[in-house]
Amino acid sequence: MVSEAYAMANNAAAQQGGRPGYEGIIMLVIMFAIFYFLLIRPQQKRAKQHKQLVESLKVGDQVVTAGGVHGKVAAVQETVVTLEVATGVKIKVNRSSVVGAKQEQ
Repeated sequence: MVSEAYAMANNAAAQQGGRPGYEGIIMLVIMFAIFYFLLIRPQQKRAKQHKQLVESLKVGDQVVTAGGVHGKVAAVQETVVTLEVATGVKIKVNRSSVVGAKQEQ
């Protein structure tokens, strides 16, 4: 009696799918594609834009730092930018902390 129930269970599984396992792999591929296009790719694009911004800094640019400090670039070094936040007031910040710039015209 037990062997008959087992045989019937196998027959029912064969009728339902035919290819067990492929559905799971397909779903994983679809999930990875969604994560790539919605999360990974935009983050890489933002990182590339930030890198270009940091590399293109020059004296006279108006910038905003990650902490919200607005200032004018007074000097640019390898990893440090000197900002003039008021007349005669200069601060040094890491070059990577600059998040926005407005080119001086």
